[in-house]
Amino acid sequence: MGEHFNDGFEIEQLVPGFRPPQQGAVVDHGRFDDAAVAAADKEMRHWVSQAAGPLAPGSEQHRAETCRMFRETFNPYRPAVLDWPQLEPAALARIVALPIWDIAVQTEGKARLRMAAYAGTVAVPDMRGALALNAWEENRHKEVLSRMVAAYGIPLAPEAPYAWPKDAEWAYLVTGYSECIDSFFAFGLFEVARRSGLFPRELVDTFEPVMQEECRHILLFANWLAWHRAKLSWWRRVRFEAKVARVWAFLIWERIGLARSIDGDGAPSQQDNNFTLNGAQAVTLEAPTIRELLSLCVEENDRRFSGYDARLQRPTTVPALARLALRLMPGRAARTPGDQAQRPN
Repeated sequence: MGEHFNDGFEIEQLVPGFRPPQQGAVVDHGRFDDAAVAAADKEMRHWVSQAAGPLAPGSEQHRAETCRMFRETFNPYRPAVLDWPQLEPAALARIVALPIWDIAVQTEGKARLRMAAYAGTVAVPDMRGALALNAWEENRHKEVLSRMVAAYGIPLAPEAPYAWPKDAEWAYLVTGYSECIDSFFAFGLFEVARRSGLFPRELVDTFEPVMQEECRHILLFANWLAWHRAKLSWWRRVRFEAKVARVWAFLIWERIGLARSIDGDGAPSQQDNNFTLNGAQAVTLEAPTIRELLSLCVEENDRRFSGYDARLQRPTTVPALARLALRLMPGRAARTPGDQAQRPN
C-alpha cells in the first residue's frame, strides 16, 4: 500500500469494520458536563476484570480481558471543546520555547498510521478493534496538540506526508516500545511541571487525560506483546525476538540522534546525555537532580498503573533500568521538591 496521509486520516477506512466511539459527556454550548467528565475520568483510571484466576498470556481469557479493559476505560473527551486558558506572557513564552511541539505532533501523526496499519493485519476481531481504537486515540492526541499550538500561536514546521509502513509489525513495535520509553519519562516531567506552578493549573488539567491515555496505550501494548509472543510457534518466536532486538537497537540509536538534534534552534546539544534532565529544567525554576527525576518517574509510573488489574502485564524494561540506576547511584534517594497536592489516581 503506497499511500501517503496528512490530515485526511480516516481510521474507519483503514481498518474495515471499525467504528469510531461515541464522544459523549457534552451538553449545550459545547461545554462538558462536569459530573459525566469526572465519572469518565475515574473509569479511565480504574479497571478490574471480573474473570476468575490468572490472566495467562496467550490465553483466550487474557486477550478478551485486555480488549475489554481498553474498551471500558475509554474517555469520551472531545478536543474541539477543550478549554485553553489565557496565559500570562511569561507562561506563554515558556510554552512556546519548549522544543518539543514539532516532534510531538509528528510523532502522533506517525503513531496513528502505524497502529492502524498493524490493526488491519490482525485477524482476531476484539484485538483488531482495540488496536484500531488505539490508533483513533492517537489521532485525537494529534488533534489536541494541533488545537493547542493554534490557540497559543506556536509555530510548527510543515508536516511531511505520513507514509504507509512497508512492514506493519515492525512499525507497530517501534511505536509501542517508543511509547513505553517516552511515557515513562513524560510521566515524571509532567509531574515536575505540575508541581512547579509555572503553568496554569487549568492547562495542566487539560492535558491530564492525555497523559493517562498514554498509560492505557502502553498497557495495551504490553498485553498485546505478551499475548502475541505466547501464540507464536518456536521458530516464529525466534524471528520475532530478533525483530524486537533490532527495534531496541533502532530506538536507542534514534534517541541518541534526537538528543543531539534538540538545542533550541536544532544545533547539537552540549548536554546530550542529560536530555531528559534538560526537559525538566524547561518546566521548573529549580530543576531536580537526575536521582530525583528518576525517582519521580518511577513513582508516577507506578501511580498511573496502580488502578488497573494487577493480573495484566505492565511495561517492565525502562522502569527496571531506572530502579537499577537508582540503586547504583551514590547517595540516598530523594523526592523531587514540590507540593503533594491531591491528583487523580
